[in-house]
Amino acid sequence: MRILLVEDELEMAAALRAALAQHDMVVDHVTTLAEGEEAIATAAHCAILLDRQLPDGDGLTLIPRLRACKQIAPVIVLTARGELGDRVKGLDTGADDYLAKPFAIDELLARLRAVLRRAPVMAPDRIRAGCLDYDWHDRCATIDGVALDLPRRELLVLEALLRRRGRTVQRAALEEAVYGFDDEIQSNALDMHVSNLRRKLMKAGAGLEIHGIRGVGYLLKHAA
Repeated sequence: MRILLVEDELEMAAALRAALAQHDMVVDHVTTLAEGEEAIATAAHCAILLDRQLPDGDGLTLIPRLRACKQIAPVIVLTARGELGDRVKGLDTGADDYLAKPFAIDELLARLRAVLRRAPVMAPDRIRAGCLDYDWHDRCATIDGVALDLPRRELLVLEALLRRRGRTVQRAALEEAVYGFDDEIQSNALDMHVSNLRRKLMKAGAGLEIHGIRGVGYLLKHAA
């Protein structure tokens, strides 16, 4: 799951990135409205966390521009401006939720889950492929009731392949799903994650195979 964080308070941004990463989320962090627009044009995000008081203007002005460009990712406004009038203005401008600072990370995660459940692009709560069951809410893969232990990168690879199972996922799309803007990507890092995931699926009897499509990407399909 890829999240865009538009926040100019670097200490808070660092804390949010660390907390969200612990819940298997890739976070792209920018500090201005202009950078936010560029990030949205560059990559697809499941949700946007948006501060209001940014160096180049009110974060709320970004929302109508997003909707005009048919961007449907839900937006949660994070701001110190938590008075009733501010909250009403934020929601009327098009925000999906409005959370006043300071807030608990658990509440933010709950609100993220809520807006993602309402989002039209959200996957079903559970999906079954081969012998593997995947719970999108809990980010948990099980095979015959036994949890599959996957580190964050491998879990993100699995999610991206499950979303397009039976179709080839281009390498660039996989990298976009697994890495943020600030992540350093070694030349063979993605291949290593895919290889580890393939081995674990095979060992656990998932009934799924990951095929490399030379020069294109990877394909997840039922084992023959």
